[in-house]
Amino acid sequence: MTLVLASASRARAEMLRAAGVAIEIAPARIDEAAVKSAMLAEQAPPRDIADTLAELKAIRVSAGRPGLVLGADQVLVSEAGMLDKPADAAAARAQLAGLRGQTHRLLSAAVIAEAGQPVWRHVGAARLTMRPFSDAFLDRYLAEAGPAVLESVGAYHLEGLGAQLFSAVEGDYFTVLGLPLLAVLGFLRARGELVE
Repeated sequence: MTLVLASASRARAEMLRAAGVAIEIAPARIDEAAVKSAMLAEQAPPRDIADTLAELKAIRVSAGRPGLVLGADQVLVSEAGMLDKPADAAAARAQLAGLRGQTHRLLSAAVIAEAGQPVWRHVGAARLTMRPFSDAFLDRYLAEAGPAVLESVGAYHLEGLGAQLFSAVEGDYFTVLGLPLLAVLGFLRARGELVE
C-alpha cells in the first residue's frame, strides 16, 4: 500500500516514512487563505477550520485517483487568536515574541479520503507553554534555525533547538509536529493496510 500525502510538508512526509509507511506526495491546490477567511467570518471554531482544510486537501487529490489520500492541516490558537505560518523572519520573530510566556494550543487535523469521499478523520490537540525567554535567545534561535521556521505554523521545531522555547508541552508529540500520526497508523492497521 502506498498512501498519497496531499501535502508538501517535509515534516509530515518524514514522519510517515520513518513510521514505515510508503507514500507518494501530491500536494493539493486549494486557496487556504480564502477558506480560512470565509470560515473565520462565519465564526467557525479553529478545530473545524483545521478539519475542513484537511478534508478539502484529501478530497481534491483523491478525486479520480485510486487508493487512500491523506490530507492534513494544523492551526495554532493563542490569546491573540489564530496564527498562520509567518511570511518572513520578522513575522516569525513577532509571532514568537507574542507567544513568549504564554500557553497556546495546536490542533492537527487529518482526513483520509478514497474516491473523492472522506472515510476517516481525526483532530489531535496539544497545549504548549513557552518560557519567558530573552530577546537575545530569540535572535539566536531564529539565526540558527534559519528559514525552516517559516514552514511551521508556530515558527518553531520542537524536534530541534525549538525545544528550548518551551517550559511545558501537553499532548501528543506527533500532533505538535503537524500530524496525529498514531491515529493515522491505527486507521491504516484497522483497514488492513499495515500489518497488525
